Amino acid sequence: MVASRTLAEWLQYIERQHPQSIELGLDRVALVYGRLGLRFDCPVFTVGGTNGKGSTCAILEAVLHASGYRTGLYTSPHLLRYNERVRIAAREAEDEALCEAFAAVDAVRAGVALTYFEFGTLAALWLFGRAGLDALILEVGLGGRLDAVNVIDTDCAVLTSLGIDHAGYLGSTLESIGREKAGIFRRGRPAVVAEPEPPLSVLNAARSVGARLMIFGRDFGYVREDGQWRYWGPEGSRGGLAHPALRGGFQLRNAAAAMCALESLRERLPVGMQHLREGLARVTLPARFQVLPGRPRVILDVAHNPQAAGALADAIADSGFAPQTIAVFGMLKDKDIRAVVRRIAPRITRWHLASLGGERGASAAELAAALRAEAVAAPAAEHASAAQAFAAAREEAGENDKILVCGSFLTVGEVMAHLEAERGGARSHG
Repeated sequence: MVASRTLAEWLQYIERQHPQSIELGLDRVALVYGRLGLRFDCPVFTVGGTNGKGSTCAILEAVLHASGYRTGLYTSPHLLRYNERVRIAAREAEDEALCEAFAAVDAVRAGVALTYFEFGTLAALWLFGRAGLDALILEVGLGGRLDAVNVIDTDCAVLTSLGIDHAGYLGSTLESIGREKAGIFRRGRPAVVAEPEPPLSVLNAARSVGARLMIFGRDFGYVREDGQWRYWGPEGSRGGLAHPALRGGFQLRNAAAAMCALESLRERLPVGMQHLREGLARVTLPARFQVLPGRPRVILDVAHNPQAAGALADAIADSGFAPQTIAVFGMLKDKDIRAVVRRIAPRITRWHLASLGGERGASAAELAAALRAEAVAAPAAEHASAAQAFAAAREEAGENDKILVCGSFLTVGEVMAHLEAERGGARSHG
């Protein structure tokens, strides 16, 4: 019976409902969304971009939650559990709630073929529609214009960054990518762009739709101060701010974009300085230059495109000396593997290459070929899985070394699951 499906069974079921894992377009989603009879009266933030989406969403959630607002947050992909994708009042949705939502979508779709992401997006919206929210934060999955979350008319669009990724779907130039990502802009609504020099396509999209464009460095930004920072924007400035509790200097731009977005909807969602500071201090987001406690130092980062890899290389350089920086590296083969290698290779002294499963996963041999093509001289070993690569890296690491796990959500998620299983085993024997 449908009612007795577990979450794992539902996820297997929704994976089979469309022949393709990705098929962009809003027609199917809009049809089923209409049948669900949903309506959102609360302010909606839609966050797109190549990198920084997750961090910006996390900052928005943390600040709004600290301000006492009941928030809904939809993000993707997940690291360990599907539940991570759907958060209500800063808590992951329970299995039972997700199962109920999948059943509700399935009951009204009447044979409409939905992709895994579309099915999940509609289920999340169904849950949010029943949650009595004060604010809703939606992270774009891929692109923007044709992404499932764009079925909702946003009150404030945020475009965090633009880089080359998903070229097969979005095009191989920043102009084509910008055009797709700017598809979340709406007439008369704020459009916060955290790129200091956005492509012409983004400017044209804002102009043609009549969005209220705010560009980083022109309309808002930040100034670093001694151990603190100051935000400035259309309504003035807020100083004496602690750095957000997310590592990496690039997080200040994400924080400034989040603050500009909040400022643009201040009449509906006022935020005081105390709550702003509290949110910035408490924000968490796994696997964005996340440093685990203990020795050797283990750093988790989901960087999987050239722009993110460049930011990761800078963060490694700023994180202090280590005799060795050992990479546990696995990627999807539809990503620009060579460009990612090129960005981080100068910071890596040894490589442990991991094969990833599934149709899109690159093999360790393919990664090794990319290293050779980029003339990387550092030694590299090949492994059948990320967990095996991580175990080998720990074997050879000294206590003052760094182990960097990166290249994909799948790589980092597998290592996190491995560490979680280890902790579980240690507790059971304790």
